[in-house]
Amino acid sequence: MSEALIQFENVVKKFGGTAVLDGLTFDVKKGEVLCVVGPSGTGKSVTLKHLVRLLTPSSGRVLVAGTDVAACDDRTLREVRGRIGYLFQGGALLAWMTVAENVALPLEELTDLSDTEIEKRVAAALEAVELTAAADKYPAEISGGMQKRAGLARAIVRDSDIVLYDEPTSGLDPVTSVTINRLIRKLNRSHGITSVVVTHDLQGALQIADRILLLKGGKAIACLPPADFLKSDNRDVKEFLAAMRGEMI
Repeated sequence: MSEALIQFENVVKKFGGTAVLDGLTFDVKKGEVLCVVGPSGTGKSVTLKHLVRLLTPSSGRVLVAGTDVAACDDRTLREVRGRIGYLFQGGALLAWMTVAENVALPLEELTDLSDTEIEKRVAAALEAVELTAAADKYPAEISGGMQKRAGLARAIVRDSDIVLYDEPTSGLDPVTSVTINRLIRKLNRSHGITSVVVTHDLQGALQIADRILLLKGGKAIACLPPADFLKSDNRDVKEFLAAMRGEMI
């Protein structure tokens, strides 16, 4: 892991005069799992939205493979978005479609692939997230954890090489959370996916991350490998860890 695939350069994002991101600078290396942690309201999900231009910076630059996402034309933006999968917090499955139909949706809407090729890719994506048996079920017929896995299959079905995860274990029991975290790491290793994981699950982050980025006040406080994060002398890191330990008692 050497080259930076994603770069935030002094990004400021203001809403109504309030800076939610305040000079945010960090990078994500190709093939890396970067977990983004921090207090609520510190800009974690806002950060993700900048990567696919759901939001644009008030100032600063967001680069994906060298492309300034906010400044590029529509065609280039489609190309950038085409390589990024996004797992939303709730899975965001359409209730009237089966799991397989939900996973196939990006291919049907955004590509000219044949029905046979779509079926092949959907099957491969479901196999990758260990959900083949649920292909013909509807979202209401499967558990919350399975819905997250279906959302993950949809995120990777276009052969995305970057996947953004917004609280992937939110609302899940500890056993299911371990399963989701294991799949994130598995896809990183087997598919070479670069992952940015916004999470409140510190234990999961410590297990799957190559580096952990702590945000506070819209700034990057520290970006360290898990072992170094735990041993950091940075006051904000120590306070965050102490607060998390207090929640887990």
